[in-house]
Amino acid sequence: MTAKSMIPYVEGSSAIRAMFEEGAKLVAKYGAENVFDFSLGNPSVPAPPELNQAIKEVLEEEDSLVLHGYNKSNSGYTEVRQAVAEHLNKEHGTKFTYENIIMTVGVAGGMNVILKVLVDPGEELLVFAPFFAEYSSYAKNHGIEMKVVPPNTDGSGSESGIPFQPNLAAAEKMISENTRAVLINSPNNPSGVIYSEETIKALAKILKAKSEEFGNEIYLIADEPYRDLAYDGAEVPFVTKYYDNTVVGYSWSKSLSLPGERIGYLVIPSEITDFEGIIPAINTIQRVLGFVNAPSLMQKAVAKCLDCKCDISVYDRNRKALYNGLTEAGFECTYPQGAFYMFVKSPYEDEIKFVDKAREHNILIVPGTGFGCPGYVRMAYCIEYDTIKRATPKFKELMEDIKKDIEGNK
Repeated sequence: MTAKSMIPYVEGSSAIRAMFEEGAKLVAKYGAENVFDFSLGNPSVPAPPELNQAIKEVLEEEDSLVLHGYNKSNSGYTEVRQAVAEHLNKEHGTKFTYENIIMTVGVAGGMNVILKVLVDPGEELLVFAPFFAEYSSYAKNHGIEMKVVPPNTDGSGSESGIPFQPNLAAAEKMISENTRAVLINSPNNPSGVIYSEETIKALAKILKAKSEEFGNEIYLIADEPYRDLAYDGAEVPFVTKYYDNTVVGYSWSKSLSLPGERIGYLVIPSEITDFEGIIPAINTIQRVLGFVNAPSLMQKAVAKCLDCKCDISVYDRNRKALYNGLTEAGFECTYPQGAFYMFVKSPYEDEIKFVDKAREHNILIVPGTGFGCPGYVRMAYCIEYDTIKRATPKFKELMEDIKKDIEGNK
């Protein structure tokens, strides 16, 4: 019999995945050309050719027994970690060495590892809505109490006045002596908003003050798989520059279109409190959680491709087309600065009704409740451009249907 502890996980399983599976059923029934699936953030841009070439070179250069064996260190290959450190130093003006880099099984693996290391069961993790839906499961799995800062939908609670920047005024009131870490995600999934330098500086100031007030460390964890997907010249602040007790998680899932290869890293700055204790704890937890070490072949391959990026102009074109199509139909959207998601305000108070109504038009979208932001839906635009163009008249039909429904219920 399945363990009782699994029941809430299954009942609260990913709405994103459920919608994706619903899409497969609709395709079988109506044909792919008549289904418009905006549910899953699965990159639609191929990995750059340099990546495939790098894999071939690694297979030719390395002893297969060594390459496919355990790493000598759970932190990953030293030369790969050093290459990552030097790349970050060049990009961000930092001074990392291999000792500051831990290779991980994707950024999801990295987030689970660092939460286990930094936050004890019963302690608090603060997240800002909207947040990546899986954070709830990560916290629950480690016995962590996750406190959600309400979404800043109109910009009034942020430093910059931009919607969906973190609501720092609310966060400052919610931080307690039991708060051990704050987790941020920028560029944000699902809103596409980039947390500004102004926001990061203000958050760092709050965390420093609260750490002093309560006499313990409050860590800042930055989840950054979309760091390299930023548009219109937008800058993504590198958070270690602003707050010493910061950990950064990254993966190549989006920048190199490798979500299935599960390869990423954690940055642990030397300035972090208890650096000497955190590193061995991470290596131990890598084993305890069953990761052992990051995939060996992919470590070697990505080290050859640190200056490579996918062609995000494809996503940029999709971003503009989807935004224009939705707004022309009368929907209210947040224009994304990064990532590949559009956050759309529901015309209904209950966004589940919006999701259901969209499904009637074979449009698949994800409710915002799972992201801590009811009243909104997420649409992923990492899909074929032609799908967005074919969906555009459907958006207008959907809005007309919604208007009739709302009028009919008055």
